[in-house]
Amino acid sequence: MKRRHFLARAAAASALLSSPATLRAQGTLTDLSTRIASLDQLHSLQVQRGDEIVFAEAPRGSGLDRLANIKSCSKSLVGLLLGDAIASGVIASVDAPLSTVAPRLIPSDTDPRVPDITMEDLVSLRAGLEATSGANYGGWVASNNWVANALSREMVAAPGGRMIYSTGSTHILGAALTEATGESLLSQARRVLGQTLGIDIPPWTRDPQGYYMGGNEMALTPRAMLKIAVMMRDGGTYEGTTVLPQSWISASTRPRTRSPWSGMSYGYGWFLTDRGYILARGYGGQIIAAHPDLNLAVALTSDPLRPARSGGYFDDIMDLLNGPVLELA
Repeated sequence: MKRRHFLARAAAASALLSSPATLRAQGTLTDLSTRIASLDQLHSLQVQRGDEIVFAEAPRGSGLDRLANIKSCSKSLVGLLLGDAIASGVIASVDAPLSTVAPRLIPSDTDPRVPDITMEDLVSLRAGLEATSGANYGGWVASNNWVANALSREMVAAPGGRMIYSTGSTHILGAALTEATGESLLSQARRVLGQTLGIDIPPWTRDPQGYYMGGNEMALTPRAMLKIAVMMRDGGTYEGTTVLPQSWISASTRPRTRSPWSGMSYGYGWFLTDRGYILARGYGGQIIAAHPDLNLAVALTSDPLRPARSGGYFDDIMDLLNGPVLELA
């Protein structure tokens, strides 16, 4: 009797392993391993489906447990911290102007429209000010006051108008959050994300006035990045604990503007793809991605010293996300 029971279980297990669905999944995992092995810029990739991590490989770099510079993925995290400040009542709403939230940040010689720039304008990269990113980045970080420099730039579009990708806008937002809360951006990140997700957030670059850089140079482990992706996928909760209000996650992932470079829609710090991904994107190919409809969360790290442009390596990443990663759903 026991032998028949054992044989029946063995047969069932064999049937499961040889089922079309299982064989397809195994083929997809093999394909994914092969694809990432061919991308010499890629350091690590993790995919979580539901509660199960179905793929985790780090063919290059420092592995899954060592810190990686997430570059501009930190813009997305600063957006999350704005949501916490609004939920706690420290900032009234996304419509709150800079003149109300952090008036002492505003230099006296700025465009008269600067005081009316709202938190929404900053978090959606629609402040209207000339960009500090790209060719302007080096001069900006060499200045003796990053916030004043960013706010004193020429107004090249109406606030709330088109998207102007600028780390300076997110840095202004981070400084405003510091002024409004009385907490450094590091302290806020550790309280809102670090404690609830159980992740370590080390100190990172600060400007000459001591404000932590809003929008670049944060470091997380790839495993910590995946936890943030899971939280975004699950509407602000992580393993049953509320990290941020679902209403803020929903607001953050509604299209507010569109990138002139990638063509992707952009919400409150998060890119939105036409295949259903919510995406944080950092220089070199750092990615925190969530696909709520398919119950997927993804973290991907790459060489932070090499560019990942649309039409180049970034397209390779999107081919992975839209191809074999989606097939794992």
